[in-house]
Amino acid sequence: MCLAIPARVVELLPDDAATVDLGGVRRRISLALVDDVAVGDYVIVHVGYALNRLDPAEAERTLALFAEARALAAPPQP
Repeated sequence: MCLAIPARVVELLPDDAATVDLGGVRRRISLALVDDVAVGDYVIVHVGYALNRLDPAEAERTLALFAEARALAAPPQP
């Protein structure tokens, strides 16, 4: 199964590229499929490509759900 996840753009780079923040991890991605992306925008990322821009409120809700799912899947702390 593959997931497309929201990521916040932190830097625009040459050649339709950007650096995004994925929960504290920074990755270089391609913006070749999306127009008019700015620093601070959220994009949906799949296999290194931004697929589209995402409303910030929707991105935050999705990221909160991912965090909740991780917490539920984590083993109990002693």
